Amino acid sequence: MIAVRNNFMENKNYSLIYRTIHWLIAISFVLLMITIFLRMYWMNKTHVSDIIADFLKDKSFSLTEEERILLAKKIRKPMWQWHIYIGYFLVGIFSLRMVLPLFGIMPLPNPMQQKISQVVKIQKWVYLLFYLCVSISLVTGLLIEFGPKEWKSSVENIHELSIYYLLTYIALHLAGILYADFVSDKGIISRMIGGGNK
Repeated sequence: MIAVRNNFMENKNYSLIYRTIHWLIAISFVLLMITIFLRMYWMNKTHVSDIIADFLKDKSFSLTEEERILLAKKIRKPMWQWHIYIGYFLVGIFSLRMVLPLFGIMPLPNPMQQKISQVVKIQKWVYLLFYLCVSISLVTGLLIEFGPKEWKSSVENIHELSIYYLLTYIALHLAGILYADFVSDKGIISRMIGGGNK
């Protein structure tokens, strides 16, 4: 992921379609991460259940823990729906990203190319691994929604692992881009925003 000045990265301009798809995917991932962290922490069913219990302790009625958990899930459901909607959007935009190379637009990284450095080969393998992980996340997400109910538990376990590769990839990607912009491929950030050499 660490970008170096070479034939793969040097002075590369990014087309409008490339930049649009890149930023739509990036924004989708950020929004998905927000919904994941909300579900894991601030809107965690146990945390919300405890808030409900605290609120009801001075009231004339109470709820069992099971009822509070059920209510907590209902409270956070509208927020979680956004995770699902963003997931559908990402399925569409990522599918477009995978189809465009068939038309000679946004070719996929090819780590088997001749005359590229080992660093660039590693970069390209990382991109391909990332695309594979995204594909698995999207397929498992769709299976959770539309697949057989008996698969749901095991598929959810695989889907939940997405957060680990995603955080790792984001950290590597940001580190590589910052390194490139300051050291080896100056202007890459502005080209990803504006498209041309700066």
